[in-house]
Amino acid sequence: MRETVESIAIALALAFLFKTFEAEAFMIPTGSMAPTLMGRHKDVVCEKCGYRYSASCSDEADHNGYIRTDPAYHVVACTCPLCRYTMSVDPFGEGKQGRGANPSYSGDRIWVSKVHYQLTEPRRFDVIVFRYPFEAETYYIKRLVGLPGETLKIFHGDLFVKRPGDDQFSIVRKPPDKLLAMAQTVHDSDYVSQELVKRDWPSRWQPWPRHDGAGAWQASKDTKTYRTDGTAKGEVWIRYEHTVPSEANWKYDHWPPEYAPRPQLITDFYAFNTRELRKDPWPTPHMFGMHWVGDLILECELDVNSDAGSALVDIVKGGRHFGCAIDVANGRARLSIEGRSDWQPAAQTAIRGAGTHRVTFANADRELRLWIDGKLVAFDQPTTYDESDNERPQASLRDSGDLAPLGVGSKGAALTVNHLRVLRDIYYIADTAVGPGDRVHDYGDSSVVPNLNHAELAEFFASPERWLSPDGGSVFDGRQAVTFTLATDQFFVLGDNSPASSDARLWPGQQFVDRELLVGKALFVYWPHPLRLFIPFSDVSLGIIPNIGEMGFIR
Repeated sequence: MRETVESIAIALALAFLFKTFEAEAFMIPTGSMAPTLMGRHKDVVCEKCGYRYSASCSDEADHNGYIRTDPAYHVVACTCPLCRYTMSVDPFGEGKQGRGANPSYSGDRIWVSKVHYQLTEPRRFDVIVFRYPFEAETYYIKRLVGLPGETLKIFHGDLFVKRPGDDQFSIVRKPPDKLLAMAQTVHDSDYVSQELVKRDWPSRWQPWPRHDGAGAWQASKDTKTYRTDGTAKGEVWIRYEHTVPSEANWKYDHWPPEYAPRPQLITDFYAFNTRELRKDPWPTPHMFGMHWVGDLILECELDVNSDAGSALVDIVKGGRHFGCAIDVANGRARLSIEGRSDWQPAAQTAIRGAGTHRVTFANADRELRLWIDGKLVAFDQPTTYDESDNERPQASLRDSGDLAPLGVGSKGAALTVNHLRVLRDIYYIADTAVGPGDRVHDYGDSSVVPNLNHAELAEFFASPERWLSPDGGSVFDGRQAVTFTLATDQFFVLGDNSPASSDARLWPGQQFVDRELLVGKALFVYWPHPLRLFIPFSDVSLGIIPNIGEMGFIR
């Protein structure tokens, strides 16, 4: 008995010491870091395209984390980020019985290293846990973006920093692994709604130029695969147009002219934020994205079917083309920027003649990056570039520009591409609004954009003539910048879910975290919500299965 008591006492003492000085478990309460870390949410599989995504259910709990009993706070619908179908997720809705239908799940449980910052300095883009400056007993989790002594600027969705002794701001670039981990999915050709295909909704990937001559790209019947035999004279392309259906398009078989399919600009849309409450059956328009995002990533599986020619990829930002050409015979890759004949970084890749490769091309944080089969390609000179501070989307009859912002092309090469994915970088919103119900946006006070409803926003982003301001400039020129100056031992934090994050931008009075409030570095999701099995049409659970696929290190 004595040995047992001693063993238990020692175990408890070790656990206490471990929790106090080494590591501690925390649960994520809200969606401010989604989709990197999930607060209370629903996991949804879209009824129309089959894509799996998550929607916030934070409103179903109060600020102390207790579940509300009032059904008015139930999440009853949310919208797919790919096909934009608004799906009922009401567990008690029509045709559904029992809580087994679309249940709500608690947030991720994570391990936090409390000793980490006693041994090393915090690093930019770490995910950290800290005590809220205005309520020290409350823990927050955000991403660290500003370091002591810096002046940080948020502008056009990007981060800029000026360190002591610097004369001007320089852009902050995410490490490659962070960039990919934080990217948001815009389109995935593996999840195309066949209902839309049957109703003649245009494919988002279109041959460019639009002709059926020799060597033109041909789409499979399900619009998931595209092929060219390489016999065309010159370059042939397929280009991505962000043609997303509206609620009206899903309701009606035939669309009046005002609902005809039109390509739009890619925006900072978060499916996580589209939850609809029973008491408030429509999210505010800014939850569908109010800001144009020009930092994009293109992924595809490239099947090379010949030993000659070039495979081409292209991303447009601000009306300017950023490209990469890969000679399929020897794997030599060369980058290019429209109007910069002196800028041609080159590198050797793993492509050698016929074969299948995974290609990822990114233009983000004013830097071009290329991955082949998951490996970052090292170029013979820097792949960064300078950009005007008046960067704005452009489109014309001659060049669709930012309305067709990504392309895959061929010059004399027989190619097949599938598993096409379009992703966007995080857009950090430059705002310091603190009023209840304020929309978080970075448009100036004179702009009409923040006052548009959802349908009007969609029409605005599809209409280049509306991007012009009365003075002959661009509406997008009025986007504001906000700056924050940090003293010694002060840090600046932001949430990955910028439209819905109560982070340092919005704190009144003190917009930083003191070093003494740092708790530790978030390391590992050890217990995402479990998988629950229910007897159909009942509340009876068959058991809980660990959700191993969602466990992993936090990036």
